[in-house]
Formats: sequence, C-alpha cells, structure tokens
Amino acid sequence: MKSSLQTTRPCLAAIVLLVTTLPCLHAQERWTEAQANTWYAAQPWPVGANFLPSTAINELEMWQSDTFDPKTIDRELGWAEGIGMNTMRVFLHNLLWEQDPEGFKQRIDTFLTIAARHHIRPVFVLFDSCWDPFPKLGPQHPPIPGVHNSGWVQAPGAAVLADPTQYPRLEQYVKGVVGSFANDPRILAWDVWNEPDNGNESAYARGEPRNKNEIVLGLVPQVFAWARSEHPIQPLTSGLWHGDWDSLDKMPPMARVQIEESDVISFHNYGWPEDFEKRVKDLEQFHRPIICTEYMARGNGSTFDTILPIAHQYRVGAINWGLVAGKSQTYLPWDSWQHPYVLEQPAIWFHDVFHADGTPYREREVEIIRDLTSGKPPPL
Repeated sequence: MKSSLQTTRPCLAAIVLLVTTLPCLHAQERWTEAQANTWYAAQPWPVGANFLPSTAINELEMWQSDTFDPKTIDRELGWAEGIGMNTMRVFLHNLLWEQDPEGFKQRIDTFLTIAARHHIRPVFVLFDSCWDPFPKLGPQHPPIPGVHNSGWVQAPGAAVLADPTQYPRLEQYVKGVVGSFANDPRILAWDVWNEPDNGNESAYARGEPRNKNEIVLGLVPQVFAWARSEHPIQPLTSGLWHGDWDSLDKMPPMARVQIEESDVISFHNYGWPEDFEKRVKDLEQFHRPIICTEYMARGNGSTFDTILPIAHQYRVGAINWGLVAGKSQTYLPWDSWQHPYVLEQPAIWFHDVFHADGTPYREREVEIIRDLTSGKPPPL
C-alpha cells in the first residue's frame, strides 16, 4: 500500500492542480500600470494599522460567531479614525469559510458597515504563512504569558498545504469571499498571501512541511488567478518582505512571483528609515502604486516619527503592525519567544498604538499620524 501511494500521489497532485487551474483560464488580466496608477490617484493616502480587536488572540477568534465582537471593533476603529487612519489590514481564514460560509459573509459585512461608519476601508488578507501551522476552529487558547503573538495561526494549515486533494476547498474559499465582495467599494484591496515563504524558523519550524516554500510557490499564482476570476473592482497584491530587490533577476523566486502578479506593489519593512527609503526606491522601478503593509517596530528602529514622514514624501501607503494592545501581546518584542517577558515588561513597546482604554502609548506619535493624514507639513 505504501509503495502504491508513493507512485500515484504525484499523478493525483498534477490532476488536482490542473482541475483547479482550468476554471481560471478566463480570469481577468492583471491591471496595467496605467490602471493601477489611475486607481491609486483616486484614493486618499492610505494610512492605517494591521487590525485585530484587543479581545481576540487571532483571526479565528476575531471572526467566529461566538467571539465576534462588534462593540470592541466599533470602539477601536473609532480611535483609529480619530487620529486620521483610513484603512486597516485584516486577516481572514479559510477554516471560517468552511465552518459557516453564510455566517462568515454576514460578519464580514457587519465589519465593513462598522468600518465604513469610521471612513475606513480595509485590506483583507486571504492566506498567511506565519506562526502556528496547526489552526483549529473553536475556542482558542489563552495568551502565553509574556510572549509576542502567541496564538496567531496560519491559513491554510500544514495539513492542507501537504495535501493537494484539499486545494479545491481553498479555491472555493477564495472565490466565495472575493466573489461575494468583488464589487464592494468599502474594501480597499485584497492581499492574497501574507509572507508566503516565511518558514517560521524562530517559533514553529518543526511543524512545517519540508517543502513548504515549493508548495506555496506553486499555490500563490493560483490564488491570484482564483481571485481574478471573480473580477474584483479592488486591486490584488502580496507583500515582499525579504531579499534583494535591486532588480527582478536578483529577487527570491517568491518575490518575483509577487511582483509579477500584483496589481499594486506591497512590502514589509521593520528596519531603520534609511533601509525603508531604499526599499521604496527599489520598488519604484515597477512604476506601480506602493503600499507598505507592515512596519513600525520601535525596538528595531522603525517608528512613526522616522518612517511615516518618508512614506508621506513618496506617497507610499503605510500600514503599521498593531492598533490596540490586547490578547495578541504584540507590544512585546519578537525575542519574547526565546525570553518571555513575564517578570518584567520591555523598556519600550514593540508594536501597537493604543492602550486597551484608548490612551495612546505616545501622544507625540498620534499627533504625527494626525498631522500627516490631515495634510499638515511633516515634523522637523
């Protein structure tokens, strides 16, 4: 039986990939540079945060019916609106669609209604290769004391990635969600896969499929095609986050796919302002709108004071990690995975803008955000 499975599995994988790709042959084309730039010129400068309500430890707890928390979402998006933010990057999950597609769509619509009331248009993330590779529906475990983002889960999980027979379910999820909101002007963009070639070496590497990067490298173009087959009015993107971006030839394989498939270019950067500006200049060679969908790690030298004025200068969208300190504990630094901050708190917050009561972590930071989004000159 074992040798038979080894013989037939590659053939089965090829059949599944062919079948899931065929419906996408008539998908709309990637936006031209002119289309992308015309779209961006009509948008306000995108500024916001990666959003998870403070009462949720991960995207599953945010969206499941038992823990969906509109009151907290409304309150916290109100704080974001108050400092001039106009977008939020929000993670979805394929298991939520499989669990209850109609209920999930209703909760997305509720979220969009709340966000629109605060003049916020989200970027929805469909898949994510970061953190726990074993996502499970139902009650989520409590935060691990002193550890950054201790409950975040990947989408899809390792078991699905390793089993091509489950890919049609991923296709149904992408087409179902994007198709349901393809003409919804309340959505700014779709981020099809977060850090797709992230191997999670510092936290969960042992749980990953051995050939994860190869698997995801094959899936990402399909996900773009599945989403495009629904003809969304919103652009598609996937953010570069590592490697040499001086030219397409020098980029890692995944970054090349992300550049070649994205309607608008997005990237992550948690470095010093000099590095951020170089990354922006590297990406200008592609002549498309640029949005930084993750930045701001105070202990790494990435701060609102230094990064946001550069983003404003180049009109690069700026979406920092974290809005309100809560169950995700992302105000703690990444090294808390090796050295949990249980007995003492870090000297400075890593991510996040507000305390749970709405008080800013630093008043000067929210002044900078408010001033730049209102059109005032950048601070000296």
